[in-house]
Amino acid sequence: MPAKSIIDPGSIDLQATIFGPEEIRRRNSQRHEMEMLDRIVHFDPETRTIAGVHVVREDAFWVRGHFPDRPILPGVLMIETAGQLCSFYFGEDLDADGILGFAACEDVRFRGVVVPGSELLMVGEVTALRSKLAKFSAQGYVEGERVFEGTVVGMKI
Repeated sequence: MPAKSIIDPGSIDLQATIFGPEEIRRRNSQRHEMEMLDRIVHFDPETRTIAGVHVVREDAFWVRGHFPDRPILPGVLMIETAGQLCSFYFGEDLDADGILGFAACEDVRFRGVVVPGSELLMVGEVTALRSKLAKFSAQGYVEGERVFEGTVVGMKI
């Protein structure tokens, strides 16, 4: 049974850029084809929630091989998107520098496919936040339908 929505995806304006690529790069170290966030569309330290968008491009590095006849976004890249979203929150909320690397992924479920041309809305909610560790519940949506959920844990490295 899927978990309750962290935020109703229909309540988020996917075009309302709060933080764009340059601000994301200020907090996250990934570059080039590993940048999985195009914009942050929701950031609320009071409710400890964040949401960002990854535009799934037709020319992404994985498209020609996963799978040639029917490209779908690899699940591991959905997890990476969730991790980058949570890393951004960690840096912004704590005003922390450095890299937040993966420590764990828990209870991950893929509930749908994501294809080139889609916009993946990733939503996160803090469940634990300390100076060297962050834990978030995360959910991914395409056109309001949940395609991903799980818990990501990051550790400052």
